[in-house]
Amino acid sequence: MLKIAMLSKWHVHAAGYAREFNQTGKSKVVAVWDEEEARGEKWAEELGVPFYASLDELLASDIDAVCVTTPTTMHREVILKAAKAGKCIFTEKALETTTEEALKLADAIRASGKTFGISFPHKCNPVYRYIKARIAEGAFGKISLFRYRNAHNGVSGNWLPEYWFDGSKAGGGAMMDLGCHAMYFLSDLGGRPKRVSALFNQFYGTGLDENAICTVEFESGAIGVAETAFVSYSAPLVAEVYGTEGSLVACDDKIIFQSEKYKDVPVPELDRSPVPSPIMRFVDACEKGLPSPAEMGLDEAVALTELLENAYIADGENRIVTL
Repeated sequence: MLKIAMLSKWHVHAAGYAREFNQTGKSKVVAVWDEEEARGEKWAEELGVPFYASLDELLASDIDAVCVTTPTTMHREVILKAAKAGKCIFTEKALETTTEEALKLADAIRASGKTFGISFPHKCNPVYRYIKARIAEGAFGKISLFRYRNAHNGVSGNWLPEYWFDGSKAGGGAMMDLGCHAMYFLSDLGGRPKRVSALFNQFYGTGLDENAICTVEFESGAIGVAETAFVSYSAPLVAEVYGTEGSLVACDDKIIFQSEKYKDVPVPELDRSPVPSPIMRFVDACEKGLPSPAEMGLDEAVALTELLENAYIADGENRIVTL
């Protein structure tokens, strides 16, 4: 049984992650640390596990792994300590806010020889998997453009916590949070980025981006568009891929797909069968002693940070960033 320590209840997904670790049948939450002691003590009591006021003391214990759900800007400190303590690490996205710091963490984690996983749940959804499968078989030909839109009404619906808009902790707004899913879609499909532009704004004056779009030109010549928002009512998940031999438009799980490859044969159906979640993949990777779960490792984590950092630079400096 993999012994897990939860590090902070700051993130809105923290409670859900703890619950999922306890439901895997292969892992169990055995301890809590939190940068806010009162919050951590209450959570530990709810989970029926010890609370550690000292992160160093917790990391010196016999836990096997940590789940990092601290403020994003604390990742560099907390994850570095966990890596040096020789613990397996599962983290909420994004890994870091700057590429330089992400690379430092990646080096430390690799040096530890322990398993690392990052929460990229959209890689598990049927449409995402369908797109990757069709790309792998060349059904789009040479891809020219792809787009991913993921948005909700967390600000306009007034259901995100107020502390979510403390940039010194969150590291950014909608793009740094919800926009990660669109950005790792771009990174996954596009490969190496060449130029980045972005336009962020806000409707409600939270001080952080509430409505955001980023465009990326990749070395392949393809252009990727990532869109996100905290001010969109009942927004569907939208994915689009266009190429020289095929195209796809998806709205939630409804797909329009056409390809030269399938002109004379049946088009593959969307596979809605469940697949292991990021946490289940992480636990399995830990059991097998693997460096990371497939598609959710250090390279992917650093690539996401690179796009995020340069998108914020592009918007903040009102320019196109050349990499």
